[in-house]
Amino acid sequence: MSATSPGSGAGVQEIGAATAEEMRAVGVRLATLLGPGDLVVLGGPLGAGKTTLVQGIAEGLKVRGPITSPTFVIARVHPSLSGGPALVHADAYRLGGSLEVDDLDLDASIEESVTVVEWGEGLVEGLSDERLEIHIERGDEGEQRLVRVRGVGARWAGTVL
Repeated sequence: MSATSPGSGAGVQEIGAATAEEMRAVGVRLATLLGPGDLVVLGGPLGAGKTTLVQGIAEGLKVRGPITSPTFVIARVHPSLSGGPALVHADAYRLGGSLEVDDLDLDASIEESVTVVEWGEGLVEGLSDERLEIHIERGDEGEQRLVRVRGVGARWAGTVL
């Protein structure tokens, strides 16, 4: 796992992950920064490693699993096993727009949970003025991935992964 800071834009950090285990480790590292009320918006192509990253976040938050892709369920709540915040893991891939996102009532639990939304780009940013936007890209070979993390809002100013 490697990191370069800053990335291609202001406040963007890039982290390389060569294997699924390294992607989970990135998630565990992110979890140390997350707390109640935090929103994480995940983007990237199919098979990029979004759910694998969430598995690491869940491990770091010490929530009940298993963590699987919520594509067909749309959203799952994973309660804490250690007294910390629950993890709300949602998938907006099959949603047709912001009205369907509103139907999920993610805003009802956002203050006390860590909310992670796969495929949420352009749909869930209205849930919080402060969020992490993470985009995962596949590398040219094997399992290599590039994770770009951008903090939005004062909550994430100066945060270094």
